[in-house]
Amino acid sequence: MGHGHGHGVSGAGQHVNKLWVAFGIGAVFMVVEFAVGFATSSLALISDAAHMLTDVLGVGMALAAIMVARRATAGRNRTFGLYRAEVLAALANAILLFGVAGYVVYEAIGRFANPPVVPGLPVLVAAALGLVANIVAFLVLKDGAEESINVRGAYLEVLADLIGSVGVLISGVLTLAFGWRYADPVVGVLIGLWVLPRTWKLAKNALHILFQHAPERIDVHEVEAALTGLVGVVEVHDVHVWTLTSGMEVATAHLTTHEKAVHAAVLDAAQNVLKTKYGIEHATLQIENSAQRCRELSW
Repeated sequence: MGHGHGHGVSGAGQHVNKLWVAFGIGAVFMVVEFAVGFATSSLALISDAAHMLTDVLGVGMALAAIMVARRATAGRNRTFGLYRAEVLAALANAILLFGVAGYVVYEAIGRFANPPVVPGLPVLVAAALGLVANIVAFLVLKDGAEESINVRGAYLEVLADLIGSVGVLISGVLTLAFGWRYADPVVGVLIGLWVLPRTWKLAKNALHILFQHAPERIDVHEVEAALTGLVGVVEVHDVHVWTLTSGMEVATAHLTTHEKAVHAAVLDAAQNVLKTKYGIEHATLQIENSAQRCRELSW
């Protein structure tokens, strides 16, 4: 039996300070937007605050992934450490956002019949502050996004939220300039609908990992064929490929060889194919000849 060892979590430790800055900025202005949104009954501002919540959680998950990776050494009962904590947090984030988006859309539908008067100036000021916060966080994370997959995820969250902040600014301007009472619920619904597809994708990716499906970029039948085509290999069975957490993919397989095949050479060739062709650096491979072939399980 042979092992290939993984690269672990992307080396984002050097970006921890930048992530903490972005997290602090986002958390403060998220609270401001929620407070002003509920005080003025502005659905647009509440929607944007909910969107900013995704930023805060996204940055928080990037931080958690780094912190947990530092401490998540494998133990007797934690053979894969605590890497799935990031995935569970992402799923919780998605469930929360579905609830918030649903609330905003439900409230907006009720308001279209008789839209309340929303004071434009407080909404405009709060949205402007939120936009400034997003721009600062965007600039803080920009460099790190090129080097770390975790930081890149947080960076994309902030980038997307800039659109929400601009939408709320437009709502505030329309309310102040023209007194158009439909501006707020319309922008609120648009931001809610902007959040939903991203939320669905987040939930789908989290469940994909938790159910241990193969990564979408990898065709398991193609992997099996590539391993079967190696010199000395008769057939391949019990092939499993799954994602432990973002950027950490794992594989196992049993390779049945010819009687005269050199097992060490077959193992090296198999590990090389998985690493170079499919980017899988952690693989557990069992090499067996025809006489030793194990019983293949139905599951």
